[in-house]
This record gives sequence, structure tokens and C-alpha cells, in this order.
Amino acid sequence: MIESIIESMNNGARYIIPLLIVGIPLYAMAIKQVKVYEVFVEGAKDGFTIAIRIIPYLVAILVALGMFRASGALDILLNFLSPALNFVGFPPENLPLALMRPLSGSGSLGLLTDLINEHGSDSLYAKIGATMFGSSETTFYVLAVYFGSVGVVRSRHAIPAGLIGDLVGAIAAVFFCKLLLT
Repeated sequence: MIESIIESMNNGARYIIPLLIVGIPLYAMAIKQVKVYEVFVEGAKDGFTIAIRIIPYLVAILVALGMFRASGALDILLNFLSPALNFVGFPPENLPLALMRPLSGSGSLGLLTDLINEHGSDSLYAKIGATMFGSSETTFYVLAVYFGSVGVVRSRHAIPAGLIGDLVGAIAAVFFCKLLLT
């Protein structure tokens, strides 16, 4: 009984995205009388304009990230903080991911991949890293892109709030993975 319900839900789920892709424009044209193609082209123009405006911010964050990794500052920071991290129960192996995640999604994905390759996908380090990756955000990237695209110069409380969220995500990932997986 349950298997047939799950199977029918899976079969129906295959059609949700195609129905949305076709249904929304049809609804807009038929019910709301929207000229869908013209609106789409106007939105594409705006998207292109925004992309041009955010390129300097993207270049700046990627260069800063490359300098941080290539300079060895990440390794120095890890060596300096390892004793304190071990004392509080935070695995030092996960610190590079916790530090990189607010800066870069691709950089943190690379660190997570290295962590999995080094310790194995079933290791506690890999599970903490995967949980940390999913429970945090690329704060500086998001702020650079979104604030840069609309011309916000003063971020005020956005950076501290984002970094506090990332810190809470990292701590919660360690706590819950150790609680549930050991």
C-alpha cells in the first residue's frame, strides 16, 4: 500500500517542473493577459545589466580569496588555533571549511571534497563538513553580489549578522553530528 503511494508520488513528481514551465506562461498569457515574450526579454536585459554591474565585485572577492589561500595564511591560522579547537571539541580538520565557507562556495566545496577524500565519506569529519556546508552561506560572496548589483555601499549589520549565522551553523554542525553520529 505505502509502496504504491510512494511510486505514484514519484511518477507525479516527474511532471511538476515541466508543468510549471508550461503552466506559468500559459496562465500569464490566458488569464492575466501578459505579453510573456516581451516581459521575458525585458527581464533578460535587466539581468544582463546587473551581471555587468557585479563583475567588479566578483573579481575582487575571487582575488582576495586566491590571495588568502595562496599566501599560506589559512595554514598558519589553522596551526595557531588547533590547540584551542581541540580543547572545545571542534575538530581542527573542519576549521578550513568553516573559514572558507563565508568566502567562497567553490573554494569550500573543494575543501569539503578534500576532507572526504582524505578521511572517507563515512568519517565524522566528512559528515560534520557536509552538515557545515549545508547549514551556512557564502556570506561575503552573497553580500558582494547582491549589494553590488543594487549599489548598496554601506552594509551596516549584514556582515556581522551573516558571520554570526555562519558561526552558529558551524558550531551546530559539530554539536549535532557528534551527538547523533557518535
